[in-house]
Amino acid sequence: MTRIEAPRGTHDVLPSEQPLWQTVTGEMKRLCALYGYARVQTPGFEDTELFQRTAGEGSDIVQKEMYTFEDRGGRSLTLRPEGTAPICRAYIEHGLHREPQPVKLFTLAPMYRYSAPQRGRFREHHQLSLESIGSADPAVDAEVIQYYDTLLRNLGVSRYELQLNSIGDRNCRPAYVERLNRWLDEHADVLDEDAKQKRKTSPLRVFDVKSEAVRAALRDAPKIGESLCDECAEHFAQVRSHLDAYGVSYAIDATLVRGLDYYTRTTFEFIGPDESKQASTICGGGRYDYLVEEIGGPPTPGIGFGAGIERLVLSLELEGVGAEAPVLDVFFVLEGHAGRQELLTAMAALRSQGYACDTDYAGRSLKGQLTLAQKRAAAVAIRTADGWTVRRRGERDRSGASLEDLL
Repeated sequence: MTRIEAPRGTHDVLPSEQPLWQTVTGEMKRLCALYGYARVQTPGFEDTELFQRTAGEGSDIVQKEMYTFEDRGGRSLTLRPEGTAPICRAYIEHGLHREPQPVKLFTLAPMYRYSAPQRGRFREHHQLSLESIGSADPAVDAEVIQYYDTLLRNLGVSRYELQLNSIGDRNCRPAYVERLNRWLDEHADVLDEDAKQKRKTSPLRVFDVKSEAVRAALRDAPKIGESLCDECAEHFAQVRSHLDAYGVSYAIDATLVRGLDYYTRTTFEFIGPDESKQASTICGGGRYDYLVEEIGGPPTPGIGFGAGIERLVLSLELEGVGAEAPVLDVFFVLEGHAGRQELLTAMAALRSQGYACDTDYAGRSLKGQLTLAQKRAAAVAIRTADGWTVRRRGERDRSGASLEDLL
C-alpha cells in the first residue's frame, strides 16, 4: 500500500520543533498585548473578489498563486493568501469603524499560496498579520515597524536590515507614473517578459521583478521619492523621525514598492540573515489608505504587515538561537505490579494542582521506566511496595508513605 505523505509545499511542525515555534508565537502575542493589539480570527477562505479587488487583478497573487475553487453552491472562494484584506473586511462587516480609532488587530494564521516550494517558501505557511486601522498618523507607521524590530531583538535575531520607502498617494503618484512610463518606453530593451507583464498591470510593479539584471538596470529609472507631494514627503519625514527617536536603524530603498496594489505611502521590508533570495524577506508591509474604501467601507487609513513564522524560525536557527523542550514536574514509576491504581489516582490529584505529570503506558521494566523518567521529568515518583520514593537529580532519595509530603 502506498504511503501517504504531506502535500507538496506543506510541512509538519513536530514536537521537537515546537519549543522554538512556541517561543516565537508566544513573544508575538506578548508584544501584541503590550502594544494594545487585540486578536482577531477570520475564515480560512473568503469570497474570491475580496482578493481580486485588493491585491489587484495583475498581481502575482491573483494571477499565479491563489487557491481558488467553486463550492457546491457555485460560489467562487479562495483560501486566504494574505491576512490584511480579510481583517479589513471584518473591520467593515462588524462595524469596527464605529469604535474608537485606530482599531489595532492581529492574527496568527495559516496562509495559502501556490508557488514552487523552496527553502523558506511553503504553499501553506503561517503568518503574523498585524494591522492598525483608522489613523494616518506617521507615529502609527513607526510603531508598527518598531514592533517588529523589537520582536527580532527580543528573540535574538541580530543580523537583519529594515528597508524603507514611500510610494506616495493618489495625489502625487499619477505624475510619477507618467515619468516612469516615459523612461520605460525609452529603455524597453532592458525589460524582460516578467517586467513587461508587470508593467501592463501597474508600471510600479516593474520594480518587483525577480531578475537581478533588470533590477540593476532599473536603478537608473526615476524614483517615486523624487516626485512625492508635500504632504507625502512630510509624512515620510515624520515616520523617519519617529524611527530615529526609537533607535530603529533603516536603509532607504527607493525601488521598494511591494507587490500588492493597495499600498500607499510607507512601505517596508525586514531582510533577515538567510542569504537565499527566496527566504531573505522575513516581514513586509506598508500603509493602505484606500483599501477599506475599495471593499465597501468608508475612507479609512491603515497600516500593517505580514511576517512569516517559518522564516523567522529559520532566522533564529541561523543565529544559533534555540529553545529547550519543557520537562514534566513528575514522572510516576511503578515498582512491581501492585499499586498501579493508587499511582494513577495520585497522578490525577497532582495534575489537578497544576503539576505536569506522566507515567509509563507501554509495560516497560523498572529500569526502562527510570531511564524514560530521567529524560522527561524534574522528579521521579516511584511507587514501591512500602510507599513512595521521590528521586531528584543531585539529591538524596526521599521515602515515605505520603507522596505530598515528599514533593
